[in-house]
Amino acid sequence: MARKNFFHLIILLGVLLFVSCGESVEEERARTRAEQARLAAEERAAFKVAVLPTLDCLPLYLLKDSQLYDTTKIDIRLKRFTAQMDCDTALIGGSVQGAVTDLVRAARMQRKGTVLKYVAATNAYWQLITGKRARLRELSQFSDKMVAMTRYSATDLLTDIALKEAKTKYPAYKVQINDVGVRLHMMLNNEMDAAWFTEPQATAARAAGHFMMKDSRKDSLQLGVLAFRTLDVTQGKRPQELALFLKAYNAACERINRNGVQYYAPLIKKYMDATDQTIGRLPKLSFPIAAEPRQKDVDKAAAL
Repeated sequence: MARKNFFHLIILLGVLLFVSCGESVEEERARTRAEQARLAAEERAAFKVAVLPTLDCLPLYLLKDSQLYDTTKIDIRLKRFTAQMDCDTALIGGSVQGAVTDLVRAARMQRKGTVLKYVAATNAYWQLITGKRARLRELSQFSDKMVAMTRYSATDLLTDIALKEAKTKYPAYKVQINDVGVRLHMMLNNEMDAAWFTEPQATAARAAGHFMMKDSRKDSLQLGVLAFRTLDVTQGKRPQELALFLKAYNAACERINRNGVQYYAPLIKKYMDATDQTIGRLPKLSFPIAAEPRQKDVDKAAAL
């Protein structure tokens, strides 16, 4: 009888253990769902900006990685992409409030229905770099050559300007290479005749012995811009968040101007995958505080 009772006790303990485990699993699932819901709510409420591994984004990386972030008292989240078109897709879809882009891309987005507010002209410029094996030294030599760029962007406009100036005997070919890292890799491996780069990729290409053919600054164009969805920064708490964000952004620009770009080598390495050689060769750059882009640049971009 004792053995039978012991056997029943074992079964009962097993049942109780099974039930308790079942409850624990269900509780864990409930906690997981609650945690996922909390994180999703925080993500929706956060102030999100799409960025690239390019030097015009340095104030944003500094803002996020320094005590300047704490001064905003808002949840700023940088969404990192390697292609400008992906930043713009996030902006169009509303998964971010703002993005670092260019006026040509921004004008196209607006024509397609995404109303934007230009809060800051950036210091971005682009250089047309030719491969050292291509041996291109004059724009007139671009007949039947390939130029890496992004469609409906500053680099598209700059390619048109360059080729119009070149008056080549035969057309050159625009090749859409959107990822800035892939574009640089192709240039370093002599897989492209020419390509447009902003910093620090332009310096990396020049440091590897490739030739700088053209600089957008010579055309008096300032096409870089920090743009926000108008709908997302004019309602609720967003206007106040934008004001606090821009205050921190301006402080970051002032710090970089005061200390110099090379001072922030760790950030440039971390977010832009730049080498010590590239960082050491970066030109002296000034980062303007937030101000709307010039109207003549907006008009020029809208004409593409």
